[in-house]
Amino acid sequence: MPAKSKKQQMAAGAALAAKRGKKSKSSLRGASKSMAKSMSTKELEKMAHAKRKKLPTRAKKSKKSSSKKSKSRKKR
Repeated sequence: MPAKSKKQQMAAGAALAAKRGKKSKSSLRGASKSMAKSMSTKELEKMAHAKRKKLPTRAKKSKKSSSKKSKSRKKR
């Protein structure tokens, strides 16, 4: 599965470097740290080798998360 955003691709590249031993695993933070633990090397390669030119900087949020905010308001 290719990356959906530039940030996701960069995180996958950092996780892949840590898996290969080119970068220390203790230097990973956030998404790259969880990717290194949960994904295989082949999955990380597919995600990291996506073409970056057409990708957005960040992936768009789904509509589900925005509807939760409006429903959770308390009445006073």
